Amino acid sequence: MQKNLHKSRWHHDLAGAWVFYTILPKWSLSKTSFIRIARFAPIIGILIGIFQSVIWIGLNKFIWPKESITLIVLSFGYLITGGLHLDGLIDTTDGIAAGKERRFEAMRDSRIGAIGVQSLMIILMLQIAALLRLNNYIPYAMPVAAFWGRFSTLWAIEKFAYIKNPGIKSSGSLHHKNWEGLIREAIPSAIVLIVICSLFLFKILEVNNHFKIVLSILLCFLPSIVIPHLVGKTLKGHTGDSYGASVVLVETFILLFLSVVW
Repeated sequence: MQKNLHKSRWHHDLAGAWVFYTILPKWSLSKTSFIRIARFAPIIGILIGIFQSVIWIGLNKFIWPKESITLIVLSFGYLITGGLHLDGLIDTTDGIAAGKERRFEAMRDSRIGAIGVQSLMIILMLQIAALLRLNNYIPYAMPVAAFWGRFSTLWAIEKFAYIKNPGIKSSGSLHHKNWEGLIREAIPSAIVLIVICSLFLFKILEVNNHFKIVLSILLCFLPSIVIPHLVGKTLKGHTGDSYGASVVLVETFILLFLSVVW
């Protein structure tokens, strides 16, 4: 009985993660729980990346220009998340640029500062450049980048305290309240990572240099912990905005990295 309840809780939290991290409607056949949704963020990333890959493959079949497909694929990723992570990037960079004294004031300001605009434009251009370079490897790179980008949130929650914005009434971080340690929370991610690597190693996915691809996927673990760690050190903790900023920065770095090694 308890085992079935545990499985049901996984299912409910996954449904909650789907609602929390995307703008898509909830699954009608499942109850929605937000108790431990952070552990499923990388899986939601994989799903978003797969959707983007399907779009790329479909438009490529109809011989769309690669430049057009790149823009559409990226736009879909921003749309399906409601721009949540890009908003976090803008607010975080604006806050860092404002200095310690005015950091939270700048982060909660609805107006976008010059640094926020610059960071957004630079990230968009880097992602476009990386995808154009990746070309036919885009269907493989998008899920990988989205997975590790969201894994960065797990590291940030584990290693850094949640910073309450003085200008916003909040009881704290939902994720920290229900956190059970990185090892336990990373179990779904580990399972998915094993499946992904197996698809390449057993040549279920037909690509060249299978071992090189698997090694590069595993190496993407490094930016997924280094980048949120640097952001956390800079802010002396993490906020919801800095979680989003870390996701975007890690995704961009990984796309650039894969565009070089693949």
